[in-house]
Amino acid sequence: MTERKLVAEQEIEIKVYDIDVMGIVSNIVYVRWFEDLRTAFINQYMTISEMMNADINPILMRTEVDYKAPLTIHDKPIGRCWLVKTSKLKWELEFEIISNHKVHCEGYQKGGFYNVVTKKIAPLPEVFTKL
Repeated sequence: MTERKLVAEQEIEIKVYDIDVMGIVSNIVYVRWFEDLRTAFINQYMTISEMMNADINPILMRTEVDYKAPLTIHDKPIGRCWLVKTSKLKWELEFEIISNHKVHCEGYQKGGFYNVVTKKIAPLPEVFTKL
């Protein structure tokens, strides 16, 4: 797969602990939001219980973040996640955090699944290779 497919979108609530004394969202918070979006995507197709029964767990191999413009406690951001590539062993996702049609952050993650019994990278579950 090489097309960009929207797989998760959600409104994001900025919490008090997400900001600094100037009311600006901390850079590390965006990575947590990427994790929330990735989890929302995966859970649409395979629950944690199903993964545990299959002896697999999702893992990250790479995360990149490009900060474009600061978000403040007053903004109402939306997070979006696209599946852009899958192979036998890996998936690649792109992210953006926007508010009011302004891009605040873009990102990228590469990951896959890990077999907790064999202690090796596992093939992507079929449900993800068919997307």
